[in-house]
Amino acid sequence: MTRWRSHLILLAITGFVTLSRVASAQADAKADVTGKWLFNVTTNAGTGTPSVTFKQQGDSITGHYSSQTLGEADLKGTVKDRKINFNFRVEIQGTTLTVTYSGTVEGNDAMKGTIDIGGQATGTFTAKKQ
Repeated sequence: MTRWRSHLILLAITGFVTLSRVASAQADAKADVTGKWLFNVTTNAGTGTPSVTFKQQGDSITGHYSSQTLGEADLKGTVKDRKINFNFRVEIQGTTLTVTYSGTVEGNDAMKGTIDIGGQATGTFTAKKQ
């Protein structure tokens, strides 16, 4: 009976080490956000569903933002350690504002985070890759 217990403990330790390595490899995997994304945004100024197209080269991203609320804009940003940050400028009622998105890439087809519209409105977003 003691021998079986030792084998079970060894098996449990081996399983834990294997799961830890898999989780670590997934955490270290670089996010690739290239493609078209559909965002759901909620701010204290309202909601929206902008579409964003990203092109990623290394940690740098460029792309295009399109929404009924803020219009069209080219964007720049970074993706590093599954953290995404990008921004662009828009003109609202004659005032130029910088819109900043900051979040976390979850897997290859989802992200979530926060949005700041030039200090005039803040909120949250989720996004799914199309």
